[in-house]
Amino acid sequence: MTAVRNRPRARRGLCALLLVAAAAWGGDDLGAILEGAPPLPQGYAGVKELQKAINAGKYEVIGPQHVEIADGTVVEKDIEYGRIGDYVLLLDLYRPKQVDEPVPGLVFVHGGGWGEKGKDFYAYWTARYANRGYVCATIEYRMSWEAKFPAAVEDAKCAVRWMRANAAKYGVDPAQIGVIGLSAGAHLALMVAYTPHLLDLEGNAGHADQSSRVQAVVSYYGATDLVADGVRDLKAVRQFIGKRFRKAPGQYLKASPITHVSKDAPPTLLFHGAIDATVPVAQSDALANKLRLLGVPCLYDRQPGWDHAMDLLVDVNRRCLYIQDRFLDRFLPPDPQVGFLSWPVN
Repeated sequence: MTAVRNRPRARRGLCALLLVAAAAWGGDDLGAILEGAPPLPQGYAGVKELQKAINAGKYEVIGPQHVEIADGTVVEKDIEYGRIGDYVLLLDLYRPKQVDEPVPGLVFVHGGGWGEKGKDFYAYWTARYANRGYVCATIEYRMSWEAKFPAAVEDAKCAVRWMRANAAKYGVDPAQIGVIGLSAGAHLALMVAYTPHLLDLEGNAGHADQSSRVQAVVSYYGATDLVADGVRDLKAVRQFIGKRFRKAPGQYLKASPITHVSKDAPPTLLFHGAIDATVPVAQSDALANKLRLLGVPCLYDRQPGWDHAMDLLVDVNRRCLYIQDRFLDRFLPPDPQVGFLSWPVN
């Protein structure tokens, strides 16, 4: 995605009022997770200052050197999870070698503006969470240059159905599946989480006898409202839908996760940098506020002075993982006999 223009001052003020409630609210005792989390490193006034610090080597960036495959983890690459005609949908699976009881499953959806393949990108996360006792899938899905909305949503839903259909084979508890995404992948994760009732978004890639419902969702800086000013005209959004907003406003509305939020939505964890120049932080502000009003368990870590993809920096990722671990411990608890509670980045 490309950067967006600054919001009008009045709108920024309104968003600021909303986020006071949204960012602080966690539902029940979830807010205590934020209080106990490692502090966020000092942020920056703008993206240019942050980028300058990164270019100067001030921060360590997560890469292949951080991927640690534990002895008790099995990795299976390029498993077919769905098929549309001759098009094969693939995922990589990371799972504990041995489990005594079924464990939760996690489906990870990569970002890239709906136009870049990259399931390998999630190896750091999937290896880590397999070591904690989860069965983890990182998926490919149809890119916007291959098929337009709702193709990618259908594929992500198919991956959840695949995991549920193969629960017995891989030791997954079919009643305990979560979905996690970054950027465009976060948008898809939220669409999966909030639309289990929309049959016209299920697609026909396979496992139609299974439900795509998930029990928890995590979004890192995902777009939530494609109709909003500053989002609907982004090139990546236009390519994802396949038409400009004025020609297909209904499609933009339907492709917006916030449209589908109800009181039955699964517990939601949101991360977003407050100076995000790619996906406006107001997108997560609005979603958190709506979840709060509906009484849906929601934890929102709004990170001042940080931009898009801030979690790729080790110092920020440490905080994200602490929060995410405890959110999952609450709603999708792993088998304590398989992994261990926390494995922070050193």
